[in-house]
Amino acid sequence: MLTLAADVEMLARFGRALADPIRCRILLALREAPAHPADLADALEVSRTRLSNHLACLRDCGLVVAVPVGRRTRYELADERLGHALDELRTAVVAVEADKMCTDADEKGCC
Repeated sequence: MLTLAADVEMLARFGRALADPIRCRILLALREAPAHPADLADALEVSRTRLSNHLACLRDCGLVVAVPVGRRTRYELADERLGHALDELRTAVVAVEADKMCTDADEKGCC
């Protein structure tokens, strides 16, 4: 059981990062390989401005890092273990029945 406030805060940050589908797609793309923002924007079919905002969020959460490469910046997962964690989380979520959603999700703001 988590008892340290830092552990709880860290998991909450991770949850907030995963709460947005675009951020999830970014993390999954970076799980495959580091990428430049323009390439990510094209691959994910989002505007560069929107992608930049999501990358800033992921950087602030400590999940991705910006690596200068000449005049460009490449993004990658902050730690390779995040890729493994995303795989495990995805596997666990798929294992749960897809039709098991909260009946009052709108009221509770979940699911």
